Amino acid sequence: MASGAEVSRLLEGAGLRATELRRRIFAAILESGRSLSHHDLAEALSGIDRVTIYRNLKILRQSGLVHAIEGVDGVLRYLGNAGGGEGCPGGHPHFLCLECGTMSCLTGQSLPHVELPKGAEARGKQFLVYGSCRSCSRSGRGTA
Repeated sequence: MASGAEVSRLLEGAGLRATELRRRIFAAILESGRSLSHHDLAEALSGIDRVTIYRNLKILRQSGLVHAIEGVDGVLRYLGNAGGGEGCPGGHPHFLCLECGTMSCLTGQSLPHVELPKGAEARGKQFLVYGSCRSCSRSGRGTA
């Protein structure tokens, strides 16, 4: 779990002001241990309006401290990158459980190489595998 001082240091190291709201949002992402949707964050951070959360998520994404993966349901889920061993640095596939909504990193696996048309420039890529996680499969939630 990242301390308040550590969260501030990471924000400032990325060139961001460590405002109270930004610290709370980033700490919630880092401490969750899983991906969080905007809805999840709004519920966890009562007292912070949804637009403020959205604006700060955009800033955190632009800084590289947070990245978002879009699930097959169209919902963006945010993962933190603390720069060390904690959080998700991206650059690998992710797994989304369609039953419980948990997203996990498939670290140690590379994203496929993609040949772009001449003159094109990639600004990002993601690879998502989806199905039922172990818990949902065992509980029978993963069966129709």
